[in-house]
Amino acid sequence: MSSAFRPLVLVPSYNTGGTRLHRTIAEALPAHAAVWVVIDGSTDGSERSLDPLLSAHPGLKVLRQPINGGKGAATLAGAQAALAAGFTHALVMDADGQHPVDHIAPFFAAAAATPGALVAGRPVFGPEVPLERLHGRKLSVGLVAFETRGAIDDPLFGFRVYPLAPLAATLAPLRFARGYDFDPEIAVRLVWAGLPVVNLPAPCRYLDQAEGGVSHFRYGRDNMKMIWLHLRLLLQLPFHWSRMGRGRSEPDAPLRVSPSS
Repeated sequence: MSSAFRPLVLVPSYNTGGTRLHRTIAEALPAHAAVWVVIDGSTDGSERSLDPLLSAHPGLKVLRQPINGGKGAATLAGAQAALAAGFTHALVMDADGQHPVDHIAPFFAAAAATPGALVAGRPVFGPEVPLERLHGRKLSVGLVAFETRGAIDDPLFGFRVYPLAPLAATLAPLRFARGYDFDPEIAVRLVWAGLPVVNLPAPCRYLDQAEGGVSHFRYGRDNMKMIWLHLRLLLQLPFHWSRMGRGRSEPDAPLRVSPSS
């Protein structure tokens, strides 16, 4: 990889459970040496499970947030620290093992080829995915397709490579995009800011409790947050039409981006 392209893997974690967090990070480290974990105000002591890995892997770093601020807040803290350390890109992935560590390398390769782009995962679900989650996401997928002129294949899948500078610059001023609204809102706003998008397929596993699966999603609270998110985006949409690129990239197609007006 070019010296101008210096990526890391960034893993926000909140009460993931020590066994699951340790397994996720232990599997990620062989795929990429620089892995940073942001412990987002966890109270379960899961970060202690990483102590044996810290002594064996100098590229592993653990950042600790004093209170739980949500995935967006943890990602912003990690992105700002990574920028200060000289990193240029971050692949953000979940701590619970749903995301595919064997796709870290191809996602970084796509980002190195198009360093100004957001490389966004398009989930390939297995038969274990709960039907309510599979069908419940369709509304957000459709709304974001409208809000971005089809640039984002799936706004809820958080396995992505972000260019760190535009990520931090776009996320820091926002009042929202700190919890479950982070993944869709930051995707839309980066497209509005003019970033091209490369959509790549990646498998997604849903783990049950016996496998260590953890979900902090609350249907009432978080669905209301998503409704409020899309109301805000739709109201702001007319002001951003002219700033959006009109093309998008597929894995086997050249990048097509119209100049911003």
